[in-house]
Amino acid sequence: MDETMTEPVQTAPFAPFEWMLSARYLRARRKEGFISVIAGFSFLGIMLGVATLIIVMAVMNGFRKELLDKILGLNGHILVQPLESPLTDWKDVAERISQVDGVRLAAPVVDGQALASSPFNASGVLVRGIRADDLNNLTSIAKNIKQGSIENFDEGQGVAIGRRLADQLSLHAGDSVTLVAPKGAVTPMGTTPRIKPYKIVAVFEIGMSEYDAGFVFMPLPEAQAYFNRNNDVTAIEVFTTNPDRIDAFRKSVTEAAGRPVFLVDWRQRNSTFFNALQVERNVMFLILTMIVLVAALNIVSGLIMLVKDKGSDIAILRTMGASQGSIMRIFLITGASIGVVGTLVGFFVGLVICLNIESIRQFLSWLTSTELFSPELYFLSRLPAEIDVGETTAVVIMALTLSFLATLYPSWRAARLDPVEALRYE
Repeated sequence: MDETMTEPVQTAPFAPFEWMLSARYLRARRKEGFISVIAGFSFLGIMLGVATLIIVMAVMNGFRKELLDKILGLNGHILVQPLESPLTDWKDVAERISQVDGVRLAAPVVDGQALASSPFNASGVLVRGIRADDLNNLTSIAKNIKQGSIENFDEGQGVAIGRRLADQLSLHAGDSVTLVAPKGAVTPMGTTPRIKPYKIVAVFEIGMSEYDAGFVFMPLPEAQAYFNRNNDVTAIEVFTTNPDRIDAFRKSVTEAAGRPVFLVDWRQRNSTFFNALQVERNVMFLILTMIVLVAALNIVSGLIMLVKDKGSDIAILRTMGASQGSIMRIFLITGASIGVVGTLVGFFVGLVICLNIESIRQFLSWLTSTELFSPELYFLSRLPAEIDVGETTAVVIMALTLSFLATLYPSWRAARLDPVEALRYE
């Protein structure tokens, strides 16, 4: 054996001839077509796996961000509720809380359930009494008025309703909507429902179907009278400059209230919803990672078949002086090339789809004549996608790592191949 083999030639790692042979092995001849098909499927698997992971993670992030913006745009980051006695001193409490550093708005509100009806339809709604200045400071409402205006919201007995509610009731700005509350005037015969018509001064659309179909804003004094409040309010909605640092505001808001209060922050009010989103996101990541893993296993099987097919080539290279390291690197480059190119193409495909996902959704909806993203089911009127740099980088690194790991065993087997045995059975 020693007489037939040349001493291994020490070459620089990843020498040009190693790249040349790797490229030759990737371009399989006709009789090696099956190996080429496996390599093609491995490439497609990694590309689709990476692209799908990036798209799904971006859409999940977009969902969370959009829903968080909509929910926190309408509801306060901290809800201040009274303890021991009704909130009759709400003006002073709201004024003191609004002076806290980092608090941009403290809005006293009166909330109550009612039935909104028109000659055409009826729907249950949440009526929220709020001051005109506070409503104008709610940018999610003030910047999304589709009909009418809230400039003179405090004057008269006008209300602002959501776009979907207006469509359900077949009403527009300037029409009247009748509100029916279960607790009205107390008579000797019992409590009678309160039925009162209100003029629609504005129609808003914030883009979250649940709110656009279920909220009615009413001037605070009118809401107090309508729901039989004794000059008190239900709670004070506090909006801060940074919702993610809500714990830093709790103590300051409690001290500023100057009376016994109970605080509920946005995480507690929506904990179930956002926890469910987080769990779903993690599970989707694990499931879709399996696509990349299966594609990486295809690389393993393809390389093992290639090593078996190229046994005589490896033997000849070894007898010509190629080292075990060179043989290993040749097959390492061959397998890794499939993973690297597949990952990069998948990254760009995912990026392009994420940037145009709403246009793609509209095209597919038009093509299939169906509503692929129903606002009633998903709460949002458009399909969001928010690309997170850290997550996308993690997906790319994960795919590259799996691709490199998949090449190690077949490459090691190729390097360990005995040239004499390979030529004997050729």
